[in-house]
Amino acid sequence: MRRELRLDGVGRRYALRGPWVLRGVDLAVEPGTLVRVEGANGTGKSTLLRLLAGIDAPTEGRVTGRPRTAYVPERFPPALPFTAARYLTHLGTVHGLSRRTAARAAGQWLERLGAAGYADTPLTRLSKGSSQKVAVAQALLAEPELLVLDEAWTGLDAEARAELERAVAERTADGGTVVFVDHDPGRLAGASDAVYVVRDGTLHRRTGLEPEPMPSGPRVVVRVQGPPGAALPGDVRRTAASAEESGPGCHTLTVPASHSDVLLRTLLTARPPWHVVGVHAPEDRR
Repeated sequence: MRRELRLDGVGRRYALRGPWVLRGVDLAVEPGTLVRVEGANGTGKSTLLRLLAGIDAPTEGRVTGRPRTAYVPERFPPALPFTAARYLTHLGTVHGLSRRTAARAAGQWLERLGAAGYADTPLTRLSKGSSQKVAVAQALLAEPELLVLDEAWTGLDAEARAELERAVAERTADGGTVVFVDHDPGRLAGASDAVYVVRDGTLHRRTGLEPEPMPSGPRVVVRVQGPPGAALPGDVRRTAASAEESGPGCHTLTVPASHSDVLLRTLLTARPPWHVVGVHAPEDRR
């Protein structure tokens, strides 16, 4: 059973008598949750994410319950003596995958992110956007229990950005934890279970706010029939932009297209499962 990730009285500074970047941070993150971290530049957001990922150790306090973790940094170091596929395969074996499984996962993630054509290209010859796709792929290929994303969408094209959002939804639906920072206030808007703000070296939870707007972009309408007397699963209500009960056990859900695969999987793997009656675009009333 996965434990919650906890930071208790955590502080971090980079020199013995240097200024505190963070201090007195208390944070508990349950498995299966999506957490957004906000704050002005230079306030310590990246330091917090590095502490969560285990890249940095706290100067004071402690971090407990950290699960198997993957991290996408704000800047990916491309000057490594590997091709994209060899690098990802190597990282997969570091995460405990067999070489064959790691190579297969590397190919799958490069394909999903639109970078399969660069599999045999040396990392030093990749563009910034393609390098970022490799950075994202290395974090996802071993299905981490904790995924930490520091401006991971920066440099990605629209298709890859949508694919990363889909991957985030998959991780949380599977019981994983995702903590992210992104400069776009609309990124995964409405999907976060909690939002924290780093301010003056301390961490504050946003409370008492109106619900965040759902992500903009294409939507799909899903009509479902549930088991007798069953309520919609909580993950489905959180993912859907709207949910309308059209009859006994019948619901019409509107969901961002990037989250539709995860919503359908949640419905079909529920116990007992839900029946998907139809999926169509909002303007298609067939």
